[in-house]
Amino acid sequence: MKIEQIYTGCLAQGAYYIESNGEVAIIDPLRETQQYVDKANSENAKIKYIFETHFHADFVSGHIDLAKKTGAKIIFGPGAETTYDIHSAKDNETFKLGDVTIKVLHTPGHTLESSTFLLMDENGNEHAIFSGDTLFLGDVGRPDLAIKSDLTKEDLAGMLFDSLRNKIMPLPDSIIVYPAHGAGSACGKNLSKETVGVLGDQKQTNYALRADMSREKFIEEVLDGIPPPPQYFAKNAMMNKSGYDTFETVLKKGDNALSPEDFENLANQEGALVLDVRHEKDFVKEHIPNSIFIGIHGGFAPWVGALITDLKQPILLVAPKGKEQETVTRLSRVGYDNTLGYLEGGIEAWKSAGKDIETIESISVDEFSKHFKNEDLHVLDVRKDGEYKSEHLKGKHIQHFALDFINDNMNTVNQNKRYYIHCAGGYRSVIAASILKARGFNNIVDIAGGFGAIKKSDLPTTDYVCPSTL
Repeated sequence: MKIEQIYTGCLAQGAYYIESNGEVAIIDPLRETQQYVDKANSENAKIKYIFETHFHADFVSGHIDLAKKTGAKIIFGPGAETTYDIHSAKDNETFKLGDVTIKVLHTPGHTLESSTFLLMDENGNEHAIFSGDTLFLGDVGRPDLAIKSDLTKEDLAGMLFDSLRNKIMPLPDSIIVYPAHGAGSACGKNLSKETVGVLGDQKQTNYALRADMSREKFIEEVLDGIPPPPQYFAKNAMMNKSGYDTFETVLKKGDNALSPEDFENLANQEGALVLDVRHEKDFVKEHIPNSIFIGIHGGFAPWVGALITDLKQPILLVAPKGKEQETVTRLSRVGYDNTLGYLEGGIEAWKSAGKDIETIESISVDEFSKHFKNEDLHVLDVRKDGEYKSEHLKGKHIQHFALDFINDNMNTVNQNKRYYIHCAGGYRSVIAASILKARGFNNIVDIAGGFGAIKKSDLPTTDYVCPSTL
């Protein structure tokens, strides 16, 4: 028996490859599926099953493409309904994979069809669970994504409590826990940086598995402090239910080198968004007018999903050389399949063609400190709510909203005033500055190094409050 976690840091997501005696199961595959086919071929094995723990909201799964390539059967938990062929398993139904067995434990709560897959080894011993978004290390899945007219988030939280108590916690402490996500995912609020654990440890350390916790207290705690889900979650879940274009089709369309003239013409004719994925330091120095920055080196795909509201938005890329295919791939993972191409030769080719460029003023904290002490200036903090409440700059005109919700807060920024923008380290503030600039806010200044640099300066900040006590 072989178990391999295939972890993707950008999405904080774990897919799983399980092989026994020449037969393979893939759990929660990524959009680009050839990697699983190649791996099975290298092992002289055949992919027999594709297990989906639930309808994912934070990424587009590769289950449909993988089934077409391999003939493998797609397995969902009870009640799953799709527009394509699947096997909707019964609770406790088992599937033979070589010499091992995979048992479906229906664990609704995160979503109604959510299921945990229990792996029993060659000797019939309970070996591991693939818990999807039902159980994370340090947390559990948010129960506010499958709300219906007759079902509230409190109802789902109650279901999750029952699933954990009746299906997960009775399992042996030695059971290995393989979750769908780790720290950085918006599918929970307190996920561990670790991506593999043991159930006994979770019973001791995970707040949601406290033995003395009542159903009512669980509902209260699991719902406390959950921010609204990113806008793309519902759209990705629908793609996972109803289907999508093949990844190869999307990649071929997006991997299209364009001259500066063709690039500019497409931007004008198609109403395409120019998305610049270089480093923020490069973007502030020079960029195409009205382009938006979201750097590929950061939490790229989730930020695209949070900030670009239309999945069908035509996109043109300005990317570092050699990163064009990777960018198209990572966009497709969250359902942005309408990339039209990229600027061949990058910003240098754009300048050589005599095209206009723009800049964003970016200053050091030392320089900002001089302005702060001598001027009645406006500061915009775009960190998350918890970061801001934990500690922030003190001043007369300190304004805050999380970057996630900049589109909802545009009317709170005064176009006639000069704003100094910061986040924690400089990545998010440049995203915010690029969006504001593209919307006509030209009097903005980025504070390089963000709050991390501010804390090391002599600028006044509030007393630190541990986020866990907020």
